[in-house]
Amino acid sequence: MNKKTALFIFISVALLDVLGIIFEIEVLRLVFKPLILLSLMALYKVSVNRINSMYLLGLVFSFSGDVFLLFEGKLFFILGLGSFLLAHLFFIMLVVSWFKSIEIKQIALTAIPFLLGVAGLLLFLKDYLGDMLIPVMVYALIIGCFGTVSAVLYQQHKKNFAATMLLGALVFMSSDTILSINLFYKPQFILSVLVMCTYVLAQYMIYRAVVLKAK
Repeated sequence: MNKKTALFIFISVALLDVLGIIFEIEVLRLVFKPLILLSLMALYKVSVNRINSMYLLGLVFSFSGDVFLLFEGKLFFILGLGSFLLAHLFFIMLVVSWFKSIEIKQIALTAIPFLLGVAGLLLFLKDYLGDMLIPVMVYALIIGCFGTVSAVLYQQHKKNFAATMLLGALVFMSSDTILSINLFYKPQFILSVLVMCTYVLAQYMIYRAVVLKAK
């Protein structure tokens, strides 16, 4: 399989999953949502000569999260949240491995807007989270860290791969913010569609950043 074919499969699978959400066709969601990350893994494999293990593990745990979140119930939500938390930890380690240097002052200053954003979201949702407050808080802090290290990476490199990774992290944060509002505050049909569209875009941009860095 060549890169163009793999990209076509990835886009097609993502579109079919979104169509499943729009037209409320459950079988499309059940079949094609797990295939999004599997097709992205295949696309990554044919895009590089050498596989980055940290990125691959991030994809594997993202896939696990997608599968768990297909099902309803608190247990599946916790398992899905935990899977994505681990995925983000691997993404963070990947980005940090690309740093020119680790400067605590730079990281701390860069973290401020991300921490404020996380704090604002948690304050907005705290009365709706119930016993999910702590798990959601931990996850929100981790994805805030992903945004922070991606911003630091761009400050240090100012290159296409760093800009693409930062944009991917920001879109991922937007997707999770929309998901949180849709789940805990006010569920809306359009938000479900936006969650999936932004999620697919974020995963693709992270993939692009990894490929650009490899080149």
